[in-house]
Amino acid sequence: MKLYKAILIIIAVLFVDQASKIYIKLNYMLRDSRNPIVDWDKFQLLFYENAGAAWGFEIPGDYGKIILTVFRIFACFGIAYWLWKSVRDNSHKILIVCISLIFAGAVGNIIDSVFYGVIFSDSAHSVATFMPEGGGYSSWFYGEVVDMLYFPLFDGIWPSWIPIVGGQSFSFFNAVFNVADSAISVGVVLLILFSKKAFPEKKGA
Repeated sequence: MKLYKAILIIIAVLFVDQASKIYIKLNYMLRDSRNPIVDWDKFQLLFYENAGAAWGFEIPGDYGKIILTVFRIFACFGIAYWLWKSVRDNSHKILIVCISLIFAGAVGNIIDSVFYGVIFSDSAHSVATFMPEGGGYSSWFYGEVVDMLYFPLFDGIWPSWIPIVGGQSFSFFNAVFNVADSAISVGVVLLILFSKKAFPEKKGA
C-alpha cells in the first residue's frame, strides 16, 4: 500500500473528527444533549469535555495536563515512524490501514489539547465562540478534548444478589466519545482480528 493512500485516510479521519468537534463547540453548551435521529433515542449528541486521556484519567498537579499532552505527542511520532516503516517494508495493507487510523485518532485528540483552549471560549455558561477577543478558556497545551457520541443502548437494574451494585440502575453503553476515539478503537480491533495478516510469521522462523 502506497504512503499517499495512508495519508488520505489520515486526512479524511482528521477532517471528520475536527469538523464534528468544531460544530459541537459552536452550537452546544457543555452537557447539552440532542437526538439528531428522529424516533431513535439510542443515539445522542452529548457535549462533554475531558482532559484527553482514556477513561478520564488525569495526572494530578499543575503540570499533569501538559505532561500528558507532551507524552502523547511523542507517542504520535513513534506511531508515524511505525507507519512509515510499514509502508517502506511493504507490509500488509491491513496493518497500514490500522496504523493510519490509530495515528489519525491520536492526532485528532492532540489538536484539541494543544489548540482548543486558545481558539475557543468556555462552553460551561454559553455556546463557545471562535477566537474570542478576551482570549480562550485556557492556554496552549491545556485544552479539553471534545466528545459528543453517546449510545445508551439500554437501561437496566443490577440484580439484587450482586455485591455493591445490586439494585442500582445502569446504562449500557454509557461512554461518551468522538470520531478520533472511534478511529483508534477500530484500528486496534482490526489489528487484533487480523493479527495473522498484519504480523505474518517470517519464513524460516
